Amino acid sequence: MAPATSSRAGSGHSRALLRLALPIMAGTLVETLYNLTDSFFLGKLGAAEVSAPSIAFNLVFLFVVLGTGLAGAATTLIAQAKGRGDAKAMETGLNQAAFYLGAFSIALAALGSLLAGPLLRLLGTPPELFGYARSYLSIVLLGLPASFAYFLLQASLTAVGDAFTPLAVHLLAVGANVLLDPLLIYGLGPFPRLGVAGAAIATVASQALGAFLSIRILAAGRGGLRLRLAAMRPRADSFRLLMRIGLPSSIGQALSALGFTVLQGAVNSFGTSAIAAFGVGNRIVSLFDLPAHGLASATTSLVGQAIGAGEPARARRIVRSGFLACLAFLVPALSFAFFYGSSLVRFFVADPEAMRLGDVMFKIVSPSVLLFGLYCVATGAFQGAGDTRIVMLLAVLRLWGIRVPLAYGFAYLFRLGPRSIWYAMFLSNAATAALGIAYYRKGAWLRALEPRPAPFRGRARPGPRGMGPG
Repeated sequence: MAPATSSRAGSGHSRALLRLALPIMAGTLVETLYNLTDSFFLGKLGAAEVSAPSIAFNLVFLFVVLGTGLAGAATTLIAQAKGRGDAKAMETGLNQAAFYLGAFSIALAALGSLLAGPLLRLLGTPPELFGYARSYLSIVLLGLPASFAYFLLQASLTAVGDAFTPLAVHLLAVGANVLLDPLLIYGLGPFPRLGVAGAAIATVASQALGAFLSIRILAAGRGGLRLRLAAMRPRADSFRLLMRIGLPSSIGQALSALGFTVLQGAVNSFGTSAIAAFGVGNRIVSLFDLPAHGLASATTSLVGQAIGAGEPARARRIVRSGFLACLAFLVPALSFAFFYGSSLVRFFVADPEAMRLGDVMFKIVSPSVLLFGLYCVATGAFQGAGDTRIVMLLAVLRLWGIRVPLAYGFAYLFRLGPRSIWYAMFLSNAATAALGIAYYRKGAWLRALEPRPAPFRGRARPGPRGMGPG
C-alpha cells in the first residue's frame, strides 16, 4: 500500500474508533456518577447508612459479571456477522443472547435476594451495618433483569457502530435515579421516608426505565437488529457458543474483583494514610482508565466487523490506531500525575502523609498505567475475535499470579511498607501488557472462531483475503 493510502486508511480507522469510543467513555463516566449518587444522598443520614452500598457493591458485581460476559459474546458475534454481511446471523446473535441473558438474570435475581443475608454474614459485615446492607443488597439484586436488558442494548448496538443510543438511555436512567433518590431516601413531599431501602428502590426503578427503553428500541429495530419472540426460542448450539465466548470473560472479571478485595487487606495493614492514598489513587487511576476502556470496547466492535469480513490486515490496522489513540489520551494525563501526584491527592484529602504516599504511588505506577491502557486495547481485539480465553488467563495472572503474591511478599518479607503495593501494581501491569502485546503480535487470535460455528454461519459476503495473520 502506498504511504498516502496507508495514512488515509489509518486516519479513517482512528475516526471510526473515536466515534465509538467517545460515547462509551462518556457512558462509563456516567456509570461512575450513577454509583456515587446513592452514597452522596445516604451520606447525609450517617456513616452506617452510607456504608451499605459500599458493602453491597462487590457482591452485586459478582452477580453482574455473568451478564457482562454474555453481552460481550453478543458484541463479538453480531459484529462479525455484520462484517460478513450476514443479517440472519446478526438477528440470531441478538435474540439468542436476549433469551439467555433474561433467563440468567431472573435466576440470579431470585438466588441473590435469597442469599443476601448469608453472603453478608460470610463477609463478616458488622452487626450495626448488617440490616442496612441486607436491605440494600436484596432490593438491588432484584433489578438484575433490568440491568441485563441494558447490557443487551449496549452490546448489540455498539457491535453495529451505534454507541450514542445506549448513552442516551443511560443518561435518562441516571437522571431518574438522581431525581428519585432524595424523594425516597428523605421522604420529600408525598413520598415515604425509606432511607437505605429508598436508595435501592430508586436504583431499581431507574434501571427499570432503562430496561423499558432498551427493549422498546430493540423491538422496534435499529441498525439491522430487531428483537423477535419467535427468534428467542432457545437453542443448545447457541448456548454453547455464547458460553464459549462469554464465560471466560466472566470468570476473569470475577476473579479479578476477588483479587482486588484480597489486596485491600494488605493496604489496610499500613494504616489510615496508606488506605487514603490507595483509595484516592485508585479513583484517579480509574479516571485515567476511561479512555483505554472506551477504546477497547470500540476496538472489539470494529475488529469483529473486520474479521467477519475476512480482512485480518484491517483488523490489525484498527488495533494499531487504538494503540496510538490510547497513547494520545494517556501520555499527557499520566505525565501530569507523575510530576504532580501529591496535588491530585490533596484535592481529595489534606492529610500530609497521604499526600506524600500518593506522590510516591504516582511516580511508581504512572508508567505502568500507560502500558495497561495498551493492554486493554489488545484485549478489546481478542474479544472482537472471540478469543476470550486469553483475556481470562491474563486477567487472572495479573491479579493472582503477580500482583497479590508480590504485594504480600514485598510487604511481609522485604518490609517495603506501602511501596510494596505500588511496586506490585507496576510489575503486574507491565508483565501482563508485555504478554498481551506479544500474543497480539503472534496473530493466533485472528482465527479464534474458525470455522464459523452454527447457528451463526450464514450466506457470507466473501472478504478479499483469508483469515491468516496479516
